[in-house]
Amino acid sequence: MSHWVRICAVDECPPGEAREFVAGDRVIALFHVDGVYYALDGMCPHQGGPLGQGQLTGGVVTCPWHGWQFDVRTGQHRTNRSLIHPQFAVKVEGEEILVQLD
Repeated sequence: MSHWVRICAVDECPPGEAREFVAGDRVIALFHVDGVYYALDGMCPHQGGPLGQGQLTGGVVTCPWHGWQFDVRTGQHRTNRSLIHPQFAVKVEGEEILVQLD
């Protein structure tokens, strides 16, 4: 059963930025792109790099360890079309950002 978990306040993830948070037992990479928040599993599937500490350029995050790139809006890997990184639904309630976890 899924449930919503608060991960941060809206001012903790400024526009155009990536951040890393822990929700339950998950590391969540949160991205603020064009006024919308997106969340991916925070661990890069390549070797577990911290996606929330990666460089965000437009809607693409680059893993700081080995340069793997993902579209934060869809989870789609930029060069391997068969690889889609897990996403989490995000909602804003007042000044709080929540993600939906299973």
